[in-house]
Amino acid sequence: MYGYVFFFEFQLLATNGFTVIYTNPRGSMGYGQEFADAIRGDWGNHDFADLMSAVDTALSQEPLDPGRLGVAGGSYGGYMTNWIVTQTNRFKAAVSMRGISNLYSFFGTSDGGFLHAEEYGGPPWELPESYLKRSPISFVAKVETPLLLIHSDDDFRVPIEQGEQFYTALKFLRRKVRMVRFLTETHELSREGEPWHRVIRLDHILHWFREHLKKPIG
Repeated sequence: MYGYVFFFEFQLLATNGFTVIYTNPRGSMGYGQEFADAIRGDWGNHDFADLMSAVDTALSQEPLDPGRLGVAGGSYGGYMTNWIVTQTNRFKAAVSMRGISNLYSFFGTSDGGFLHAEEYGGPPWELPESYLKRSPISFVAKVETPLLLIHSDDDFRVPIEQGEQFYTALKFLRRKVRMVRFLTETHELSREGEPWHRVIRLDHILHWFREHLKKPIG
């Protein structure tokens, strides 16, 4: 849940000339349990609709360029970034950090993946379609957006195999993709990682968006 607090990453992007749009879609906290439960077993549906609605609203109210949109997120936001680029090509650059790409394999590799059995009504070998229809990897052939993947070797919450699957598929498809992996870091890289690693991570994000979204000079 985003609130009225200083969020360094957003301020860094804004300082570098990017307008930052963020909101609390269904599935977030802060609006009651029913609001938070709206995406249970149904990731990528109501949350995706809410995020796209927020972008449309911002574009209708501010003088922004719809041809130079970027999208980024970490953890569940990384999943949503992976999902978004499989569902629409409106974004010209994307950064997915520690994001899920395959809910089926996530079940057996994450330290909390088995918890999805309750959410999806059973394990993936019993309900493969339920897991795969909400997995970005199932729609990877639709991706046209240049994508930067950032992941950590010691991430047990969203294991690095999730990033590797998406990266390998996109390379196989000859799409624009880059993967940056941090050795010895965990799921908490952006918050508790080595200070220099956190700086390098932010540099990669800024460089990717500058490369793909900034207007050429002259």
